[in-house]
Amino acid sequence: MRTIREIIIHCSATPEGREVSIEEIRRWHRQRNFADIGYHYIIHLDGTVETGRAETAVGAHCLHHNQNSIGICYIGGTDRQGKPKDTRTPAQTAALAELIHRLCDRYNLPLTAVHGHNEFAQKACPSFDVQQWIASI
Repeated sequence: MRTIREIIIHCSATPEGREVSIEEIRRWHRQRNFADIGYHYIIHLDGTVETGRAETAVGAHCLHHNQNSIGICYIGGTDRQGKPKDTRTPAQTAALAELIHRLCDRYNLPLTAVHGHNEFAQKACPSFDVQQWIASI
């Protein structure tokens, strides 16, 4: 069994309001030679949470952090021109908070173990300040 130390939040980097299927993300990742979708969970525009990789499997979502983390991706993250924007719907925000609390309970993690991808890479992803948001949930 893997030891989980972090939860890392991502966005799909797709335009606000455009739904993306888990199969589409899986296809993107396989085109990059990943074995499967890199994220453990996807959160759709309506707040539906869908499982990608099993939690027992090492993800492919954050270089140097995959072994001991769970990757969560919400659909969205850019405006219609492709610029970074927090596009989370109220349903996505609620689902993300609930999932984080459930995972933190399961793995006995403090909320300080939750990070944005941009804390580890030179990217805008997930297009919002995770630390500021986590402090409010």
